Amino acid sequence: MKKNYFIALVMSILMIAPTMAQNKKLGNETDEQKAKRLEWWTDARFGMFIHWGLYALPARHEWVKNNERMTTEQYEKYFELFNPDLYNPKEWARKAKQAGMKYAVITSKHHEGFCLFDSKYTDYKATNTPIKKDLIKEFVEAFRAEGLKVGFYYSLIDWHHPDFTIDRCHPQRVSTKEEYDKLNEGKDFKKYREYLHNQVRELLTNYGKIDIIWYDFSYPGENGKGNEDWGSKELLAMTRKLQPGIMVDNRLDLGEYEDGQDFTTPEQEKVEKWPELFGKKFAWETCQTFSGSWGYHRDETSWKDTKQLLVLLIETVSKGGNLLLNVGPTARGDFDYRADEALENIGKWMSHNSPSIYFCTEAPEEYKAPESTLLTYNPKTKRLYVHLLDYPLGKLRLPGYKGKVKYAQFLHDNSEIRFRESGDNVELSLPVLKPNYEIPVIELILN
Repeated sequence: MKKNYFIALVMSILMIAPTMAQNKKLGNETDEQKAKRLEWWTDARFGMFIHWGLYALPARHEWVKNNERMTTEQYEKYFELFNPDLYNPKEWARKAKQAGMKYAVITSKHHEGFCLFDSKYTDYKATNTPIKKDLIKEFVEAFRAEGLKVGFYYSLIDWHHPDFTIDRCHPQRVSTKEEYDKLNEGKDFKKYREYLHNQVRELLTNYGKIDIIWYDFSYPGENGKGNEDWGSKELLAMTRKLQPGIMVDNRLDLGEYEDGQDFTTPEQEKVEKWPELFGKKFAWETCQTFSGSWGYHRDETSWKDTKQLLVLLIETVSKGGNLLLNVGPTARGDFDYRADEALENIGKWMSHNSPSIYFCTEAPEEYKAPESTLLTYNPKTKRLYVHLLDYPLGKLRLPGYKGKVKYAQFLHDNSEIRFRESGDNVELSLPVLKPNYEIPVIELILN
């Protein structure tokens, strides 16, 4: 993923520029057709991101090559030693499913240029390391077997390819145009663009149905790269031709086109409200980490606790979005124990409270969230879910709910919650003993 100091710049391009457009389109899909295509995803609400590559060996952030300004020669030792002997994607898929996730997106290639898949266009791939396996093939088979949708992250950036021109995001970045010109003598970016398109064609041809592709990322402007550099229009057209039902993120720098992306991707960011593009609410997914790094970072200490993670999920759904929560497997191919613990804790909550997540979205405006609660709403069943972030003592007042509530119960066990109307409000009578869930959920059956 992107380094912190690039986030503000990139997000401003991705999120603000489209609002200035005049609803230009590259295709002819209607809003209704798009909604139908995205329906499984908006129903699912919760997925797993997996960042895995050679950077798992140094275990110092997935941008370690960039952060430490390593040359390709210095980075080569990780390629020679990559041997994830504990890799078991069936176990990964089981953990994702148990946590309540419905889909997963894995880094087929990150910015370092190393491919987890068997590409005929490069030798810099997993099949040429000691593990000698197409790791993507096994991933796809394992996750499909668990009934999970599958997606590929593919980095537009490549710090290893000889024809990828050095720019402001490159480990060997410099200061002046003259220095860049000198470093890039002999490089032919057209060859890299052809390589990029060829690899995407492989990914979307060789592994069956692919549900999502996550391109990352564009940074147009001085010493940067944008849609013309990647050939984004042609890349998107090929993507949709090869996989007609696929979903595409918003990082190809095609923000001036309403269908230049299927969903927006606020990264490590809390949105204040449902994002809007082109004057209307737009599909969105926030990608977030358990800690601060995407790739495995052995010494990181900024891990979120269970409540923080659950609030992140619930609040995202309460604003009409999806959460893509990241795991960075170790160099041996298993999950860090802290990630395992987090997934288990989320799974415990989801096992009995997932109806407040799946098929849910933002509550209608007439329903206001009481203090220290979050609301989600299922428009198919017309049920409202009140998530108790801080458990009240005895009563919960629902302002303005008079005449709107037919029945109330705890979601985890369907036990009745008595209520009465007082003025324009509804007062719920809660037991003193908090249910044994980090965030209890009240289900309201509406009139």
